[in-house]
Amino acid sequence: MSYGYGAPGGYGTGAGYGGGGPPPQPGYPGAPQSGYPGAPQAGYPGAPQAGYPGAPPPAGYPGAPPQPGYGYGYGVDPQVVAWFQAVDADRSGQISAMELRQALTNSNYSHFNEEACRLMIGMFDKDMNGTINLNEFQQLWTYMNQWKGTFDRFDSNRSGSIEANELCNAFNELGYRVSMQFSQLVCTKYDTQGRRALTLDSFIQACVLLKMLTDSFRQRDTSMTGTVQMSYEDFMCMAMWNKP
Repeated sequence: MSYGYGAPGGYGTGAGYGGGGPPPQPGYPGAPQSGYPGAPQAGYPGAPQAGYPGAPPPAGYPGAPPQPGYGYGYGVDPQVVAWFQAVDADRSGQISAMELRQALTNSNYSHFNEEACRLMIGMFDKDMNGTINLNEFQQLWTYMNQWKGTFDRFDSNRSGSIEANELCNAFNELGYRVSMQFSQLVCTKYDTQGRRALTLDSFIQACVLLKMLTDSFRQRDTSMTGTVQMSYEDFMCMAMWNKP
């Protein structure tokens, strides 16, 4: 199975914090609309592309009734249930980072890196036990759809990677107002192959961290100015909480 997110450096606003809109305009609005940079749009994307999490899990899952112990839950997409069952290798009703990693691959069929999967799990692991349940996975699924769709749009030559200029545009599409310098830094930090370009897993890893840092920043930017004052202790706690 394959799976194959004011001035520069601030956080995206424009048409609210929502992702998927046009690149934010210069300046910082007084009150953003609901949502935040990288937030998925309402509802689920359409038919997933081949090689994507929405691609059918092993034969016998799509359309089949859920296994005992799962249940659909309120508002859970049956396709999400099917994919969750396929990933939950130990049938515990929870998905770990290692289980998620075994199910996700880049375009070159390499598995996602461990850190990307750990960050994806951690984004919705509210009880901090290292796993997510079905309802939490549905939230992650929505983000994965958005991030994968954005990545594909900017990987115009279908090389399986995007470079700094494409990454900057991708971040802007997701609603994050960042500079080219920042995007180059991200490419340098998360490029594991020394090509100054990001594969899908590295792109998602950067999107997860960007979302987490932005959420932490927003909590402190109560006046919505794009700047905050914080103590050394607060800064260190925020850095450790969002440790990549």
